[in-house]
Amino acid sequence: MSEASKQEAIDYLDFPPTQIACVQNACDNRFQPIKLTAAQNEYLKRKYNIDRPFVMNAGGADHRKNLDGLFRAFALLPAKLRQSYALTLVGWEVAEQKPQLLNIAQQAGLRESELIFTGYVQDDDLALLYNACTLFVFPSWHEGFGLPVLEAMACGKAVIAANSSSLPEVIGRLDALFAPRDDVALSAKMAEVLNNPEFRQELERHGLEQAKKFSWNASAQCAWQALEALHRSHKKPQMTLPLSQRPRLAFVSPLPPEKTGIADYAAELLPELARHYEITVIVQQAEVIDAWVQANAPIRDVAWFRQHAAGFDRILYQIGNSDKHVFMFGLLADIPGVIVLHDFFMSGVYGWVMEESQEYRRHWTKNIYHSHGWPALLQRFKNEKAIWEWPCNLSVLNQSLGVIIHSDFSRRLAQNFYGDRVANDWALIPHLRTSADHIDKKSARKQLGISETSFILCSFGVLGPSKLNTRLLDAWLASPLANDTRCRLVFVGENDGGDYGKTLLEQIEQNPANNRINITGWVDIDAYRLWLAAADVAVQLRTLSRGETSGTVLDCMNYGLPTIINAHGSMADSPEDVVWMLPDEFTDAQLRDALLALWKDPALRSELGARARSHILSKHNPRQCADQYAQAIERMYRNANLGVQGVVQTLPRLTPHLVPGELPAFASALSNNIPPRPRRPQLLLDVSTLIKTDLWSGIERVTRSLLREIALSEDLPWHVEPVYAVADQPGFRYARKFMCRFLGIPDDWAEDAPIQLWHGDVFLGLDYSPSIIPTQESTLKNWSARGIRLYFVVHDLLPVTLPEVFPEGSAQHQQRWLETMSLFDGAICVSRHVADELFEWLQVFGKKRERPFCIDWFHHGADLENSAPTRGLPSDAEKTLSAFTQRTTFLMVGTIEPRKGYLQTLQAFDRVWAQGVDANLVIVGKEGWKPLPDAQRRDIPQTMLALRSHPELGQRLFWLDGISDEYLEKVYAAASCLIAASFDEGFGLPLIEAAKHGLPLLVRDIPVFREVTANHAYIFENNRTPEAISTAVQTWLDLYKKGAQPRSDEMPIQTWHQSAQQVLSAIHPQKQHYKSWLPDGVRRF
Repeated sequence: MSEASKQEAIDYLDFPPTQIACVQNACDNRFQPIKLTAAQNEYLKRKYNIDRPFVMNAGGADHRKNLDGLFRAFALLPAKLRQSYALTLVGWEVAEQKPQLLNIAQQAGLRESELIFTGYVQDDDLALLYNACTLFVFPSWHEGFGLPVLEAMACGKAVIAANSSSLPEVIGRLDALFAPRDDVALSAKMAEVLNNPEFRQELERHGLEQAKKFSWNASAQCAWQALEALHRSHKKPQMTLPLSQRPRLAFVSPLPPEKTGIADYAAELLPELARHYEITVIVQQAEVIDAWVQANAPIRDVAWFRQHAAGFDRILYQIGNSDKHVFMFGLLADIPGVIVLHDFFMSGVYGWVMEESQEYRRHWTKNIYHSHGWPALLQRFKNEKAIWEWPCNLSVLNQSLGVIIHSDFSRRLAQNFYGDRVANDWALIPHLRTSADHIDKKSARKQLGISETSFILCSFGVLGPSKLNTRLLDAWLASPLANDTRCRLVFVGENDGGDYGKTLLEQIEQNPANNRINITGWVDIDAYRLWLAAADVAVQLRTLSRGETSGTVLDCMNYGLPTIINAHGSMADSPEDVVWMLPDEFTDAQLRDALLALWKDPALRSELGARARSHILSKHNPRQCADQYAQAIERMYRNANLGVQGVVQTLPRLTPHLVPGELPAFASALSNNIPPRPRRPQLLLDVSTLIKTDLWSGIERVTRSLLREIALSEDLPWHVEPVYAVADQPGFRYARKFMCRFLGIPDDWAEDAPIQLWHGDVFLGLDYSPSIIPTQESTLKNWSARGIRLYFVVHDLLPVTLPEVFPEGSAQHQQRWLETMSLFDGAICVSRHVADELFEWLQVFGKKRERPFCIDWFHHGADLENSAPTRGLPSDAEKTLSAFTQRTTFLMVGTIEPRKGYLQTLQAFDRVWAQGVDANLVIVGKEGWKPLPDAQRRDIPQTMLALRSHPELGQRLFWLDGISDEYLEKVYAAASCLIAASFDEGFGLPLIEAAKHGLPLLVRDIPVFREVTANHAYIFENNRTPEAISTAVQTWLDLYKKGAQPRSDEMPIQTWHQSAQQVLSAIHPQKQHYKSWLPDGVRRF
């Protein structure tokens, strides 16, 4: 679009200059000088609140647009100019980020009244705004062209812009440029134009003349010349094979006499496909009886193919969801090819077939995890529904060079499970059908022993729950057909071997019409065709579709049978004028009415059958389908040769050859730059600390809760992978064995392999890992450079804000963690208070960066039962809980450490008890910092001595050390009031857990407690004397006796599921963030 962009392609992408054409932009004719009328000025004032002269900017709000620099420069203008002119920002992107931009503007010294945000404007209004402005300013650091600059000049307005990238060639005038990172220079240039009418008019005249140099006619001529030059330089590609020689194709498929519809399909396809390829069939079966195959194609087994695969130009796999295809999975992994996906679901092969085989043991588990992650894997071990609900086919898709499907339903399934764009390059080829040999109905009935006057209703295919055979039987028995001795119902196929088949047989036997209802059992192809010719109507119903195309429906249509189907799976794509289409979830009455209508109306049957056969002949013609096959296969191989497949084939021919020592780095580069397709991006959840040491403290409980909710969410656009690192080793590993233990499922399939990641993946640090994250800084920087976004949950900043209540060195460790974390994309804080503190920390310690650091916040969940809770009660639990109900019971929950205020509270209760108040104090929490020497544990030794030696211990003072979450729930239920005496917190998880039980709250006056309790707690003074708490307890008890204490019943609380959704929302690329931080240029000492 510009000479500047052309030069960047040369400098940074190593493009030869001769292979780049510069085709510049132009602007629409609507952008021209307009003498605004009074009505137009009034319109702008009314619609956009423009009530005074203004300086205008348009073109987006991303960081390179330099709006923060524009704000600072505008703020430097003399007061008189700022009073005379508004700064008007045009565009929907700017309006969407108005809160963040106002915050930046206010920090620069601008008032909201000095700014106008128009929001989205249509082009006609945009032309009016250009003409109405006094000056157009475009301070962008980098542009490919800079269309708003050209539009403003075309409207005859004074325009100034940055002296960077493409803008100088669009402006065409040096004195209209400024350095975009120099706020003073930008402010001076604006002031020069606004204060100097002669200079402004000169810029206006120049802009009109400069804009004439850009036109779509000139751009089109330039583009056409570039295309002509490309055509002249284009060399015809050399064919890899002579035109007279067909490419060699290995055709991997079951063939007759295998009992699968895919075998019959393959036999019909092969003769026509042989017009395009020299075919060798690859089978794993004892014999092949198809006459054409025997006469025209070499038949080879899998062992032979593995030795001779390199001799084939193309490979085609016919893949289905049965035991006939098991051998193909390992073969495809080693020898990739194009696959024909007859069934979208492969879970039957993995779950029913491979799981029973010692050779393929654990394939089901590994593949359901690879395809669908932890929700599917947990379901696989908890119930049998997983095999019906998860396709389990991602490995097959990853290993293929291309995918051919027979129905758009498979494409829709792929998009549902793997993303909207996953199947865009798949080839949809109709399921072919050779024109049915004419078999006279009278002759067919004679061979089958059926009367010419009988009305034969058939359902074809193997019987089973997914074929809704009992629904058809019920409808037939409830219709007049069951009472007419000329009517017969025939299920042409093998009966289900389980309970479903037994129930069906029993239902038939118990009906008086049982002599006219038959299940034929498995029939060979000749008998199958006789039944197709003999039938009057076919009914082919489906549910629980696996993405397969129903060959039996096509067979019925091919024989001119009027066919009743329901709109389920691929059958829903059938044209409604060639079948009788019932709704997917049809009623018995709808099916019964369809049977009755076709039984009574021979003309309707004849017409529907004729349309069905015509459709098959025109759309499912084998030659036509084979031509589409050849086109798809060739396209897919061309595309594959541009990727890993092409690299692998080219590598042996490179001169000079890569030396063996270079191969690992080469393989790593391939792996890092060419991700598997299709794939969902990974969401990597760092649980390094949780794996190493789960202290079951507040942070660990939050980490466990979020981990469970996120990992088991089924509707995420990511494949969730918990990961971990250790301090003395670079890089991260998948935490699959830990996750199996966490979910309570077997881990014998899992391997904690080093992680692989690609552009678009996201890393989320759930844990607080001050000893690990800084040591992984180089790894994380490498990821960031490769396009991986990195976010961290910030639980608090307490070690740096309250260092006196933490072990020595804690502040330095957190400072280093914060410094590393803040190098990347953003933080998600556990409260608004922590988010504000983090922003303040960044203002002082934040490093120089070019992109904003995003800050968001969420609140914890209160549903303890969904936080991966621990279980178990001690033997004296009932007695202890009973003691809590005997008198008013105050409860404190949290690890015993200095900042929690336990020692102050104990001393306060000594005063309360001394004043004759009969109340319990219950402390639930482990002794903190036990591995440290007492000298480094602040007041913990003193607290523990006071607790253990207290005369009320076991009477009115209770310490429950390290109890289970199950026990804690009961303690909450038995208590009267929760005391939260912490000097500061990141959130205060016990507050919402207590509120969930309706427990009143007595809390210290700190910002985060006010945020969390939202005026639903009694708040006591924030000082550290015992009197502050003892007085608050006495006051609260007086209110409690009157029933006037603040209640927590209506305090806002949420579930961990809602918390997880807030966290996930924060890492969405389109998220409007709570705050965004960039260095403001102010030096702080």
